[in-house]
Amino acid sequence: MSTAGPVGATHTAAGRLDSDKLFAARLHAARVRPYLATALFALHTVESGRVPTMAVDRYWRCYVSPAFVDRTPVEELAGVWVHEVSHLLRDHHGRGDRVARERGLSGFGDRLRMNIAADCEINDDVYGEGLVEPEGAVRPWRLKLPEGQLMEEYLSGIGPGALTVDLSWLDCGSGADGLERAWDLGPEGADGLSEQERDAVRFRVAQGIRARPGDTPQGWRRWAEEAFHPPQPWRDLLGAALRSAVAGSGAGDDYSYGRPSRRSAGVPGTVLPSLRRRPPRVCVIIDTSGSVSDAELGSALLEVAAISRAVGGRRDLVSVLSCDAAAGVVRPLCRAEGIPLVGGGGTDLRTGFEKALRSRPRPDVVVALTDGQTPWPGAQPSCRTVVGLFSRPQRFRARSENNPEYVPDGPPAWARVVEI
Repeated sequence: MSTAGPVGATHTAAGRLDSDKLFAARLHAARVRPYLATALFALHTVESGRVPTMAVDRYWRCYVSPAFVDRTPVEELAGVWVHEVSHLLRDHHGRGDRVARERGLSGFGDRLRMNIAADCEINDDVYGEGLVEPEGAVRPWRLKLPEGQLMEEYLSGIGPGALTVDLSWLDCGSGADGLERAWDLGPEGADGLSEQERDAVRFRVAQGIRARPGDTPQGWRRWAEEAFHPPQPWRDLLGAALRSAVAGSGAGDDYSYGRPSRRSAGVPGTVLPSLRRRPPRVCVIIDTSGSVSDAELGSALLEVAAISRAVGGRRDLVSVLSCDAAAGVVRPLCRAEGIPLVGGGGTDLRTGFEKALRSRPRPDVVVALTDGQTPWPGAQPSCRTVVGLFSRPQRFRARSENNPEYVPDGPPAWARVVEI
């Protein structure tokens, strides 16, 4: 017995996958969402009667129910293709695993909630403009949730109840929530993508989105930006950069007669000093120009407290200098919340570096916390330098009000730079 499909689809025997219809739907999806074409054609299909509709695993295999393909129009199948590949591109399996560890979630019920939350995140960007939304598709408004949130945010508002009881059939596979299914072929199965291949697909898709940002939904533009500039644990990076600077050779090294050098024995009648290591001194320059927000200044003060911990809690070894177009007073650190931050004008951290290096005792490390809209010293300072940059989408396109031709340079090569 055969089942009639839409115009252009082939007729297949019951129980057999109609590959022509399935791949015609993928071609339609690639035509209406060209920026996703690389990902769509990277999926390897696996026929399976155990999946309710279509499902994916983390290795970019797409498991397809022949009965579902047979009863679903091509236009709706195209939307399902885009839906499933969206789970993989947005790493819902990896994010689901992290959320499960952080929140102590386990079992199928919790993973079903993750699947629902992931569907809420992506369905805003899937349907419309050539892709038909199937009846009953999971949308945030159906669950009385706001639009435009991420899976982790939706998960907090989704629980057992009348609004989710009708979604118990939902199963987009381990690629949507991280929980392996009985039908998964696993890492050793055929036709799975390696981690490097998956990353390459994501990169190509992100390139396509950034090339035509006006044609893509906001959710995909946000994803592409993060794919090129993934969020980093900047607090850890800043701490590591500081520890590396203070632990380097020469930082905190000085000669002392408190313990004579062992080489004195080779020079009778002469006492030679020994090279002793002392805790390093750190001077923190905080950019207080008008382009730095109050929130960023508050973050800078938190970093000052963290810097004092990085040098063993010795606040007497940490000094703070506020600077806009002119440098303020170098103040020893008593407590972070007591530091006066004076400024609000233009920016020229060169004056801050000059005053910091002239301060006594001389610092071993200079840390500059800034938005980067400043000229930099022309020569490398005589001590190690760490630059913490507040995030700016258009950081190096700013112009000086007094000199429209001026474009601030990026941080110099001799500085260790950490994006905040």
